[in-house]
Amino acid sequence: MRVDIGSIEELQEAGFLTGKAGSQPVCVFWHDGCAYGIDDRCPHLGFPLHRGSVESGMVTCHWHHARFDLESGGTLDPWADDVRAYPVDIEGGRVVLNAEPRPFDREHAFRRLDEGLEQGLTLVLAKAVLAMLDAGVEPAEIVGAAARFGCSYREGGFGSGLTVLSAMANVLEHLEWGDRPLALLQGLSFLSGNTRGNPPRFPLDPLPASDLPKDRLVSWYRRFIETRSGDAAERTLVSAVSAGWESDEVAAMMGAAITDHVFLDEGHILDFTNKAFELVGHLGPAFAPIVLPTLAHETAHATRHEEEGSWRHPYDLATLANEAGERLEGALSSADFDGGALDHEASGRFEAAGGPAKLAWDLLGDDPAVAIDAIFRAIDEGASGEQLARAVALAASLRVTRFHVQNDHSDWDVVHHGFTAANALHQMIVRAPSPQLLRGVVQVAMKVFLDRFLNVPAARLPRATSGDLADLAACFDSEGRVDEAGAIVYGHLKSGGSRSAAIEALGSALLREDAGFHWFQTYEAAVRQSLAWPEGSEESALVLVGAARFLAAHTPTRRELAQIVIIAGRLRRGEALYEEADE
Repeated sequence: MRVDIGSIEELQEAGFLTGKAGSQPVCVFWHDGCAYGIDDRCPHLGFPLHRGSVESGMVTCHWHHARFDLESGGTLDPWADDVRAYPVDIEGGRVVLNAEPRPFDREHAFRRLDEGLEQGLTLVLAKAVLAMLDAGVEPAEIVGAAARFGCSYREGGFGSGLTVLSAMANVLEHLEWGDRPLALLQGLSFLSGNTRGNPPRFPLDPLPASDLPKDRLVSWYRRFIETRSGDAAERTLVSAVSAGWESDEVAAMMGAAITDHVFLDEGHILDFTNKAFELVGHLGPAFAPIVLPTLAHETAHATRHEEEGSWRHPYDLATLANEAGERLEGALSSADFDGGALDHEASGRFEAAGGPAKLAWDLLGDDPAVAIDAIFRAIDEGASGEQLARAVALAASLRVTRFHVQNDHSDWDVVHHGFTAANALHQMIVRAPSPQLLRGVVQVAMKVFLDRFLNVPAARLPRATSGDLADLAACFDSEGRVDEAGAIVYGHLKSGGSRSAAIEALGSALLREDAGFHWFQTYEAAVRQSLAWPEGSEESALVLVGAARFLAAHTPTRRELAQIVIIAGRLRRGEALYEEADE
């Protein structure tokens, strides 16, 4: 496309001329005897560059003072992005700008993604994400680039940033189409905040021998986690991964080391580990040696709750869990442990009789020994490992659903930790069931018991028979409408409304907020656990009620991040952000 901007005399007299290349405003400056053509929208927030100032071969935008090289369009301020430059010809006294269509610059987009992560530039990240999605880049490629960054630039390891990124990748397909760019941006923004200012991570190489016996590496890894030997644990782990172990073999080894201790670091280690495997699942096996070894140091140095008083007094929950875990491991290791089920026909009968839901409610009692007995009774009745873990996850979700608002607000995080750890355990057991990992069923059940007083009194379960999801927005726009939000979701589902619509509505609510780490964990766990039960079931509904109540308890926020995506989208459409909106 060739655009006639005006005469050379007009350009020299005015110093600049403006025009349009299609819908894109353009500008030609006359400076030091030459004509320079660029977009007439500052790439930062769209202010007209012709209203800026030119000197020394540089144009300065007067809105946020971003500076650009007139010849190339390159910015001197990376937060602003480069502006597009165009060749200009003088033909018969006319100024003609050459505006040929510019193809998507993949390398530039991914470079800007890295720069946005490095410097915490959310607008840069938003623009990069929108450009890549519009060009047909798969979300997994964006997540993969961010994962490489996160694994390289946080000395401490996996952490909350990669967890949120993985959680958003997990739920992406369950969100409304228009919310998916924002979900990616939320994950990227959280990852940036979690890495920025941290020292880089220098990964260890595997051991020179590639044929070490698997049982030896498993025993080493568990020993090194036990003795808090982070480097030794990492090198053992990367050796196993590099030797080509199957994902479930690595998961079983890591899961055994986690359940050698009681509820490591408020359950975060279990959740981080599960998210790491889910991230590799999204990105492919080539990411296993990049992602999984980042867990070794965190696991080795995590808080061990058997060393804390709350797990020892007035009930010695740590000992109860360890003894029951040994009993569980011994019983299952001596049997034909196929996929977590000892008897597939019996587990089918257990499911048909409502056994998992009944077990969940049995775990909400006031006696830890009774809860443990309920688990072993379920095993005798044919429960599989998946059913045990799903029941414990339901019990943990009910602590959220029945959390009473008269509790201290910070105690929402207490019940949240139990729920997200239980979801992680369930996903891990589905992925790689083992007798060692199933010890976590008892451990998380003891966490559910420990949180019993946060359901005293218990919030009443909703009884609504109808609900309009459109009414949820009002619950998230003002404080204190916790029970109302839960009732709306429950009423929607019990009147035949679709589960997917409820998941989408809660996802939209989450994503428009400046959400905290635990919000993302809770929502993602609720999606996974709701989907683990049949559509229309009471269990599925109550899980989503808990998520709605949790979100309503923490909203509203300033909602800055969602606004950034709106701004980035308007910039891509060439809208004038600086102008007053029409009434």
